[in-house]
Amino acid sequence: MASLNTLRTKFGVVLSVIIALALLAFIFSLRTEMGFSGNDPKVGVIDGKTINYSEYYKLYEQIKETQNIQESNDQQSDMLANAVWQSFFSKYVMTPGFEDMGLKITEAERRAILSGQIPTQVFSAYFTDPTTGQYNVEAVSEFLSQASSNPQAFNMWEQINEQAQLEYNFEKYFGLIKGGVYANKLEVAEALKNNEKKSGRWIAKKYSMVPDSLITISKSDVQSYYTSHLNQFKQLPNRTVKYVVFDVEPTDADMENLEKTVMGVGEEFAATDDVKSFVRKNRNGHISETYYTKAQLSLEEAEALNAGKTYGPVLKNNEWTMSRVLDTKMAPDSLGIRHIVLSYEQKELADSLVRAIKNGANFAELAAQHSLAQTRATGGEVGVLPFSSFSGEFIAPLAQAKKGDVLTINSGSTIQIMQIYRADKASKHIQVASITYPVAASEATRKNIHNQAGTFTVNAKDMESFNTAAIEAAITPRVATINQGERALRGLEDSRELVRWAYGAEAGDISEIFKVGNDYVVAILTEIDDEEYTPVEKVTSRINMMLMRDKKFEYIKNELSGSTLEEQAKSLGTTVENFKDVTLEAYYTEGIGMEPRVIGAIALDETKAVSAPVKGFTGLYVFQVDNVEKNAEKLAEGEQVRLQAVAEGMAQRFCIPAVQEMSNMQDLRGKYF
Repeated sequence: MASLNTLRTKFGVVLSVIIALALLAFIFSLRTEMGFSGNDPKVGVIDGKTINYSEYYKLYEQIKETQNIQESNDQQSDMLANAVWQSFFSKYVMTPGFEDMGLKITEAERRAILSGQIPTQVFSAYFTDPTTGQYNVEAVSEFLSQASSNPQAFNMWEQINEQAQLEYNFEKYFGLIKGGVYANKLEVAEALKNNEKKSGRWIAKKYSMVPDSLITISKSDVQSYYTSHLNQFKQLPNRTVKYVVFDVEPTDADMENLEKTVMGVGEEFAATDDVKSFVRKNRNGHISETYYTKAQLSLEEAEALNAGKTYGPVLKNNEWTMSRVLDTKMAPDSLGIRHIVLSYEQKELADSLVRAIKNGANFAELAAQHSLAQTRATGGEVGVLPFSSFSGEFIAPLAQAKKGDVLTINSGSTIQIMQIYRADKASKHIQVASITYPVAASEATRKNIHNQAGTFTVNAKDMESFNTAAIEAAITPRVATINQGERALRGLEDSRELVRWAYGAEAGDISEIFKVGNDYVVAILTEIDDEEYTPVEKVTSRINMMLMRDKKFEYIKNELSGSTLEEQAKSLGTTVENFKDVTLEAYYTEGIGMEPRVIGAIALDETKAVSAPVKGFTGLYVFQVDNVEKNAEKLAEGEQVRLQAVAEGMAQRFCIPAVQEMSNMQDLRGKYF
């Protein structure tokens, strides 16, 4: 039954008080920029519609609660931010567009969505019965009855209904897009050529064989290329930071002190008679919930523990570890199990089912009729599992289990009736108590490195002194560009706070010390670039490479002479090579490599004559097709279907990004979220 409490438990819990207070404090810190002073800061623009902080924050909190996103890490925070942004995109672009197109949900469709005749992911997520996996119409009715008298439930219902209708309108829109694409006869005919494999000969002269000194590229050449290819250099507003990383690594003294500590703990661990209490008192202690066989442990650990000794302390994978046996059981290596899962309130039913099974009743039929688990569809079959996969209340009864046993085990809020249809020979299983100490810098070392970062911030007051301070600290600065909308520096984990600082800083500002991952980072904002296109001076080297390729192609082309491949190869000082099995679908061919223009020209050649020079990525190519081999025949009808499916998939994949690009969106959230 879908009560409000159930839905909130499943899809949104009460917000953490600490998080709420932290967010509230942050809002107050912005009071001069927000409504408290008559100004609500802008965090984005979508299709000309301004999104203010208060509006964004309200939706942010709604989605955070309904989707139960706790922001416990950067990944969850990014997921929440993307969900909010997409919601505004739908509100300001897609929904008005649907209305203009005449796409709307009819009353009949709305009822079909509620009944499940038209399935939607939104309604399925909220109103699917977890015990049956089926959409539950009664749950919808019950929740609607709550919504009529509960404002909170009513608000949640409105959100669910709105999202479901939006989802269905998207499906209609995708249907229209797919209906507008097709594969024509020319495309089908071209695709049918793919059943040809071509072999022949080729020659090439690489651009690298022409010295750069023979090529002249002027500023006007660069500017002309830039102007004529301007769309290649379109960019998002961005900020560039230069930063230094103070790595926090343990010193030799830290390693020695840690080893002394570990060895001392190891001696006490080996001597104690109360292993469980000793491990529980140690913050690095761990008691395994499952039991292991000798084969599931490392060779060294298995030998020590099975001999009744303490394993370790030993340094492995950058941590010190030690272990002892806490408990031993003789148990089957593997167990074949069928089960019936009941509610803890169904004890009488459980007792009657156990009696029936022991009297010969068909277990599979009883499981299909009574079990709450999805395994009821397969007669309660769980499968053959190792004993080491079980824990808690299952350990004791399964350790003693024999083939043919029927067990009743209370587990949480359920009663499990288990039939054992396979029990391997019993062998020794052990429960392991372990203590691990990760290798890490001491607090003194961390404080010392933080002080080094502090000294750096004192000395680095501008770009020149920043670079000087980096040299004195023997640290190589790194440079990163943060494009509008990005929430982290690529290659630098947990850098959200650094990026937030960069969005609010001015060029030349030096940051505070940020803790990024395990290390400390100090940055300087070197540039703010809000231009629509990357300035020509920033892409000059890139343009030079392309112009160099083009001019070297013309240079080599002018060297080319002769009517046969052999004559042309001689004129270029190269040799004739062979190629085979080239098709239009290939992206690589032996010898030539990844040269799409060359491979495409070969695949489409029908002349069998010496080709015109082809401008490849790495050199000038000339080829001659000598042989054409037909593959298995393709049917035009089959190719039509395949190409149509590809066209529909591509259209659906790129239609939303295309609309987003036309919407001229500005993502300004980085300063606040």
